[in-house]
Amino acid sequence: MPDTHEVFNQVPPLVDYDAAADPALLEGLRREGAADSETEVRELGRIVGSARVQEWTRLASEHPPTLRTHDRFGNRTDEVEYHPAWHELMDCAVRHGLHGSPWSESKPNAHVLRAAKYIVWATQSEQGSCCPITMTYSAVPALRREPELAERFEPLLTSEEYDFGLRPPESKRGLIAGMAMTEKQGGSDVRANTTRAEPSDDGTYRLTGHKWFCSAPMSDLFLVLAQAPGGLTCFLLPRVLPDGERNPLRLQRLKDKLGNRSNASSEVEYDGAVAWRVGEEGRGVRTIVEMVNFTRFDCVIGATGGMRWGVHQAVHHAAHREVFGKRLIEQPLMRNVLADLALEAEAATTLVLRLAGAIDRSLAGDDGESAFRRISGAVSKYWVTKRWPQHAAEALECLGGNGYVEESGLPRLYREAPLQSIWEGSGNVAALDVLRAMKKEPETVEAFFDELDAASGADRRLDKAIRELRRDLSEPDGIEARARIVVERMALALQGSLLVRHGAPAVAEAFCTSRLNGEWGHAFGTLPAGLDLATVLERARPTLPKNTNTVREEVGRAR
Repeated sequence: MPDTHEVFNQVPPLVDYDAAADPALLEGLRREGAADSETEVRELGRIVGSARVQEWTRLASEHPPTLRTHDRFGNRTDEVEYHPAWHELMDCAVRHGLHGSPWSESKPNAHVLRAAKYIVWATQSEQGSCCPITMTYSAVPALRREPELAERFEPLLTSEEYDFGLRPPESKRGLIAGMAMTEKQGGSDVRANTTRAEPSDDGTYRLTGHKWFCSAPMSDLFLVLAQAPGGLTCFLLPRVLPDGERNPLRLQRLKDKLGNRSNASSEVEYDGAVAWRVGEEGRGVRTIVEMVNFTRFDCVIGATGGMRWGVHQAVHHAAHREVFGKRLIEQPLMRNVLADLALEAEAATTLVLRLAGAIDRSLAGDDGESAFRRISGAVSKYWVTKRWPQHAAEALECLGGNGYVEESGLPRLYREAPLQSIWEGSGNVAALDVLRAMKKEPETVEAFFDELDAASGADRRLDKAIRELRRDLSEPDGIEARARIVVERMALALQGSLLVRHGAPAVAEAFCTSRLNGEWGHAFGTLPAGLDLATVLERARPTLPKNTNTVREEVGRAR
């Protein structure tokens, strides 16, 4: 072969590594009281980082689901066909309890453990499987508004068996839940929904109408909003009725989406579909908000996991690629970019685990943590998900032209990145939700500043940012128009407070200098001189296990 075809200075694939070997992740897990679960998280990390799971991810993305509306005889079927890799991913996630373990376990830090594992699971380039996993997890608290339905279905929604196929729900070993709220005329304004729900003599309702987005349409159960005689109401709608008959739910088409390609999203028509009421008539928004609060939290986790995967790929590439006689990671400007990306991912990871701890404590009856969770969850949904698209673009650019090629996985990550900000209320919805919490629940503001003040005196730049934030919030005139900048400052102050108290000193210093002190540009890679970038980068470097055979054995068991 001619010398021009010799392959050299190419980066080896980042496979069979531990995707959970992240100091920020493991420190947060211990700090929030779940240190005894580290082995579980590390096991999943080795599985997610394995070549096999990465191949499942690629195949599921490159072979998106297909809608089969009819069989060959002309009978209506309304089924979605998936590549086998999709089912492998779903089975792995369910077996590791990502869809429901906090609701079935008595561990006091169950949501912290689940959040850590979900971050690891989301550390991949195609997060399609995250959608049905999230909706199943978040359906349980909403379903508990109707104890009889919760008693029937919660054990199956939390079962660690993935049992795909359309059969009566109570005949299966495990269930997956979906959601259908959005209609074409309303979008986020779900009160504009027109789908009707007519009560029947047997206590069920018959739903007629159209949903513009129905996520994961092959799910077993769906939480749906429809207009009942008493107003907008929440319902639980099965794909298959208890007697084995198909519920009249017609899949009109699958959405041709920018990203999240492996997951099916559909338009659906209900033609007198049978559903059970969840909560009181007319209280649909209040009922389903129980679900939305948890799905929004998972949006933050998904963005965090995506940023971590981008950092892993960028740092790994730079550690092996040589340019102008040096490895890329030794080039000063590239080090700045990589450290800035790592800093963003670490700040998000630290924030997610603090919020997960707040969930555990609020569910245990801590009112202060409940108030903190209420406002900080909305703040985080706005900011962390907004950071991911720019972060993904910069991570891709670290690989140059190689990152622009599909085989690298970075284009999949780039297409995925906008979703978490759009899903469950885009940026404006999240920012306005923060203002709504401030107005209707003033105790949330007090809880938020209690958290910030826990770092009082530790860093002058943080102290200044908190003072300025108090001033911003004391000026209500025109606050809706400037809601985004207010919420951005809240997020940065919160991340700064957490890093100053709990983060590595080099990370806290870099964050406060750049994000809080104004010594930062408008793009990643604009950190000022004099920071300890070596420590920041070392914390972000992917860790390859010594024994890759162990990884393969664990992946085999995960199947």
